[in-house]
Amino acid sequence: MLWFVGLGIGGPDSLSDKTKKIISDADVVYFEQFTSPMKNDESQRIKELTKGEFKFAPRWLVEDGKEILDSAKTKNVVMVSYGDPYIATTHIELRTRAIQEKIQTDTVHASSAITSLVGECGLHYYKIGRTVTIMSGIPSSTAYYTIYENLKVGNHTVILLEYNQNEDFFLNPKSAIESLLESEKEQVRKVISDATYGIVASRIGQQDQKITAGSFASLKKTDFGNPPHTVIIPGTLHFTESDALKVLARCIDEPNDNSSKIERIASQMMKRYVPMVRRALEQITPHYKDAKEFHSVLENAELYIRDAEIFFEQGKDELAILSIGYADGLVDALRIAKGIEPETSS
Repeated sequence: MLWFVGLGIGGPDSLSDKTKKIISDADVVYFEQFTSPMKNDESQRIKELTKGEFKFAPRWLVEDGKEILDSAKTKNVVMVSYGDPYIATTHIELRTRAIQEKIQTDTVHASSAITSLVGECGLHYYKIGRTVTIMSGIPSSTAYYTIYENLKVGNHTVILLEYNQNEDFFLNPKSAIESLLESEKEQVRKVISDATYGIVASRIGQQDQKITAGSFASLKKTDFGNPPHTVIIPGTLHFTESDALKVLARCIDEPNDNSSKIERIASQMMKRYVPMVRRALEQITPHYKDAKEFHSVLENAELYIRDAEIFFEQGKDELAILSIGYADGLVDALRIAKGIEPETSS
């Protein structure tokens, strides 16, 4: 038998009598701490509840899973973790393997810091988009584009920050902000700036929890105290979200809408390429005024430019980009045929 038991965000104090009995009756209790840290006194209290064997479970032990699964084939085994056990994909995989090996499993669900912090900040959970993680020393381009995609549709982005159990390391929110600003310099999509509005949720569920909100410029100057921390980049804020955030958080700056600042990549491309291709077409046309066999090519290039503009107005971004690409290709071929250098763009 293999139990997956969540401690919630309140730690041992929030355990029901039923959950305490499950832990107490176990032959082996594995206490997983790599997804989120627990204080030593809280770990000790879980250990005191255990009448059987008590073991700390590092990441490698859970990911390998062999020891846990072998024990669960003949013993009553409990895997205890912070928050809800299935927030961690590692735990889902372990449960899947257990079922495949004909091991009975059961679960005690509990609140997760990831879901709880959204409500603690006053945000609407149904507006949470894809969640991302930022690691130290690793480019945050994936996080950057995820934030962009979420903001385009008005969704909020939860950003988890690296926690390394072995090195007792937590990524500081300010380091995550700097990483995103560096990504902006590389990607240049006008997604992240010092004006970007962010929320830092610190130590959610603990007595000293704190929520701080403000522009990145302000947050970079802020001391958030001890970890763990999570960063949220809000998208479109409903007025009830803004009102709640101002009450529930320390707002250095007034709540601000990040989504309204976002311009679609297609829009950025169209603003650049349509005028450029049209100028190039105007430049090359006089060179073919006496070559009637090329008039249809010139006409097609013009039609592709018009199609691109129409598709863009209709919100058909992919077709718009394809059309302006076709126009650019035709114009470029005509230019090369005449040996004309392209116009230098400013």
